[in-house]
Formats: sequence, structure tokens, C-alpha cells
Amino acid sequence: MMPGVAWLLVLLLLALLGAALRSWQRAPARSKIPRAQKRRVEALQRMEALARRLREQEPSLDPRPILELPLDRLVQKLRDEELSLESVLCSYLEEALKVHQEVNCLTDFLDECEEQLQALKKLKKTERGLLYGVPITLKDPYNCKGHDSTCGLAQFLEKPAAKDGVIVKVLKAQGAIPFVKTNIPQTLFSAECSNPIYGQTLNPLRLKKSPGGSSGGEGVLFAQGGSILGMGTDTGGSIRIPASFCGVCGLRTTGYRLSYSGVASAIKGQKSVTSVAGPMARDVESLVLCLRALLSEDMHRLDPTVPFMPFREEIYSSNQPLRIGYCESDGFTQPSPSMARAMRLTSRLLQDAGHQVIPFSIPRIEYAVKHLFVGGLFADGGATLLEKLEGDIVDPCMKTMINQLRLPDLLKCFLAWILKYIEPRASQNLEEMRGVRTPKKLWERHNAVEEYRQEFIARWRSLDLDVLLTPAVDPAFDVGYSGKALDSFSYLHLYNVLNFPIGVVRVTSVTPQDEEDLAFYKGYYGDSSDTYFREVSSPLRASPPGAQARTGSPSGSGVRLVMPGVHPLSPLLWSHPTSEDSGFELQVSLCPCSGRLQNHRSSCHFRREG
Repeated sequence: MMPGVAWLLVLLLLALLGAALRSWQRAPARSKIPRAQKRRVEALQRMEALARRLREQEPSLDPRPILELPLDRLVQKLRDEELSLESVLCSYLEEALKVHQEVNCLTDFLDECEEQLQALKKLKKTERGLLYGVPITLKDPYNCKGHDSTCGLAQFLEKPAAKDGVIVKVLKAQGAIPFVKTNIPQTLFSAECSNPIYGQTLNPLRLKKSPGGSSGGEGVLFAQGGSILGMGTDTGGSIRIPASFCGVCGLRTTGYRLSYSGVASAIKGQKSVTSVAGPMARDVESLVLCLRALLSEDMHRLDPTVPFMPFREEIYSSNQPLRIGYCESDGFTQPSPSMARAMRLTSRLLQDAGHQVIPFSIPRIEYAVKHLFVGGLFADGGATLLEKLEGDIVDPCMKTMINQLRLPDLLKCFLAWILKYIEPRASQNLEEMRGVRTPKKLWERHNAVEEYRQEFIARWRSLDLDVLLTPAVDPAFDVGYSGKALDSFSYLHLYNVLNFPIGVVRVTSVTPQDEEDLAFYKGYYGDSSDTYFREVSSPLRASPPGAQARTGSPSGSGVRLVMPGVHPLSPLLWSHPTSEDSGFELQVSLCPCSGRLQNHRSSCHFRREG
């Protein structure tokens, strides 16, 4: 036998052995997944059974009027006993099941909701909390006693939580009834909503579009009326992306404002980029009510690391004019035609309402997004993430990232050098994914984040701003493509580095003219990420001919931009639904030490402010 042929056979044998080893490593994970899928089927059957039992108590129940009620009116009717707890829970059980059948968004049914309902019925009126009787939904990682918090990972299966997380306890104490957990992408490190355990969640506004992630299961329920209030998490836009893609509202709170105790994570110990909990709903007023309920003594008592700072009604009810920073573009991601138009529309409405709109430029955006955000998330070179996936089945939405992280360090360095002049952003990603390599470099990274925050705040204060208006990402991407246009999320990633509170609210919808203009989108770099953004953002690209998409328009004609601890904006952002696509969003970033609002605050420490 020729020596070359012998070496070829040896290499082939090694490759086969490697494949067999990987298959053997994944065997435990694969054995857990079918059992988890069977448990979900059984859980949803119990959910259907409860819905039937509740309906038998009120055979003539019409759920439509209940499902159409805004949260504040629903709460009032429950407290006044104009609606029964059973009728409301039944309505949302049935609707959530319908939505799940269409888009695959539920991962677990929380059976204890029936027992909790019975306990609530025994309360006196004076003992009823702010969310008395409200059915709520929870993103998968929120710990609920006796249930898995999987993060889409097989190794987290069959490890039920020993107790409820702090936020779940506080919500229950306020009378809320958690009844389901919702789907997420594997590891939560994706703008998609797919994992090997529970599969792909679709966007109900157009089934070939992504609902966004990682709180995608929550987003689709609100878009279709299957939930009225829920909780997501946000590390790099995980609340705001689904809110934008599904046409609903979401709030990324300031870190440490709400407890993160009892929220599962695939990556613990990462501190450069702050992960937070936050509410999602169909309208801003529902977010406000949720924050009123969460910012209670119970939160501080259960987690003393969270400062006791109640919701400040005097600021919420103030109507003084604001100085609003306006940033139509960050200079890194060119906004789509629909987003640019929405920004201009909002600016005009704000000025007509008596507010001042002042141009604002983001300092050193490329440095912030690449070095601080990407470099912060992967300061360990992705070692923790790869460890969590060891022996697991890697979901398609994660493969591009995981393949890059698995490259040898020298190869990453070489490829980064090759790509530097043709794909500079991809080159920077590879360079940052190498990690910091020494404790000293990690400390320097943490210091760099703090210095950038102070630089940003200094620019903010130099203009005496109260609020910053900035784009979100839009339109919704095709399923499976979010990982190929990650650079388009710069408007989202920045505020996790800054640890500022920021929300998404629906403003307008894509028009045929926006669709035509998108064909000429170039981006600022002209690289593959810009090209993918144009290709996968087309609202009509994934639609069957002649199909008319449903809009995610909030009820009523106006949406108020209101955040806890800051001045509310007047009812001036109006919906303009069309037949083209779901609503697209604008973000409002709120600096806690800004302008005249300082006069209303007892503290300006921005980690303590919401």
C-alpha cells in the first residue's frame, strides 16, 4: 500500500472515530429531549383539560370582550368582581393554546395556577394586590418550583427548580397568576427563537418571519392576544427585538432595579454586559402597572441586593416639557427606510406637542459595539458557552457563532487579519471572540466599560437631555437569518453596555414605498452584514402572493411613551397600520441623571435607577 494512501486511511479513521465520539457524547442529551417533548405534550393536555373545566362553569362565556380589555381595566373589573377569576383565566388559557397551535410558543404549563386561583378567591378585598387575578406568562428561564428552566439546553432538563424565583414570588404576591412558560433560543444567545428541545417559534404576523429573541415566545403571545402581561430578560436586546418584530411593547430595566435571583442563565459570571429582567405587554400602560407591582417592599425583602425604590408617581404624573435627544442613526447601522421615516414622524409629533428635540450623536459606536459588547460577552473566548453546549445538539440558529468560537485561536487571528480590509466588522468579531486571555486584561475591559459610560453621560449632560429617541431594528428578519446580520443590532447592544433603561414602543408600519426604497439600501460598510440586512428585511420577501399580513397594532389610536422614574410623554405616537407588515418600533433610552428630572430624584446613582 502506498504511504500516501495509508495516511489518508488513518485520517479517515480518525475522522470516523471523532464523529463516533461526538455522537456518544450527545447520547445523554438526545435521550432527554424526547422525554421533555413528551412532558410538554402532557402538560398542554392538562392545560386544555383545565380550560374545559373552567368553561363548564360558564358555558356561555365569550372570551373576546375579556381578551380585548387593557390591563388596567381588566384589573379593575376583577377587583370589583364584575369578572370572575375563572372566566379570565379560561379565556387566556384557550387563547394561548390557539396561538401555540399556530406558532409553537409554549414550553410548559404551570399546573399550580388552578390552586393559586382558589387561594386568591379567599382573599379579602383589602388583601388583593395590584395584579389581582391577572394571568401572566413567563419566559423559560424564570424559575418556577417543580418546573425546568431549560435555556434551550438539554443538560438543563430534568432539573426542576426547588423554589420560585424572586420576581415570580413578587408577582404572585401581587395577585398575578403565572400559567405558562414560553419558548426561547438555545442558550438565550440568539435573536432567533429556536432550540433542539421545543423547536422553532414563528412570527404570527407572517409565519416565515422570525419573532425575534430571546424572548420570542413572549412576543408572539402578545401579538396574538394570548397574553396580557409577561416577563422577559435582556442581555443584548432580548426583550426589545421580539417587541419590535412582533409589534408590541417591552422595557429593558436598569440592572439591579429588579432582582435577577431565580432566573436561569447559560452564562453566569459575565459582568461586562448587564443582563436584566423586564416586562413585556401590548401597551405602555401595562408596563407601568407591572413596574408599580414589582417595585415593592417584597422585592427588597426577598433580595436585599435590590435597593428599595418604589415607583415614583410624582414623576410619572408630571407634564413638564422635555428636552429629547434625537439620534436617527448611530453611524454603524444605517436605519431601514421605514425606521428612518418613523423617526422623523416621531420627532415632528414630539415637537408639535411642545417638547424640544435636540440632535444627538453616539460617541465611538464601533468601539462600544465591538470591543465593549462583543468583547465583553466573549471575554472568556466563549469557553463557558461551549462548555454548556458540550454533548448537546447545537441548534441551527447557533451554529455560525459556535463554529467561530471553536476555531483555534491562531486561526481566528489569521482570519481576522485576512478579513480586515474586506469585511472589517467580521474581522473585529473574530478578534474579540479570542477573549482577554489574562485577568489584567479583564480588569482593563471592565474599566473601559465604566469609562465609556461616563463619556456617554457627559455628552448627554452637555445637552441637558431628559430622554433619547433612537431606532430599534426592523423589519422582522426571515427565520434563521438573524445570526447573519448581527451587526444590525447595534442600536440594541449599546444600551446593555451602558446599562441604561430603554423601551420599545410601536409607532408605524411599513408602506409599499418603504419596500421600494429598501431595494436601494446600501448600509455604511457595504459588507455581507449590510447585504443580509437588506435581503432578509424585505416585508414581502417571505410572503405568499396576495397574502395580507395582520398588523400588531395596539388597541386605541395613541401610544404613550412612559417609563418609571421619568417624565411621561404625551399621547402623541400614533399608529398608522397598513396591509404590509407588523408595526416597527422606536426605542427610548432614559438616562437617570439627566437634566431637570434630577430635581425629582432622591438619588442619581444610575445602577439604582429605573
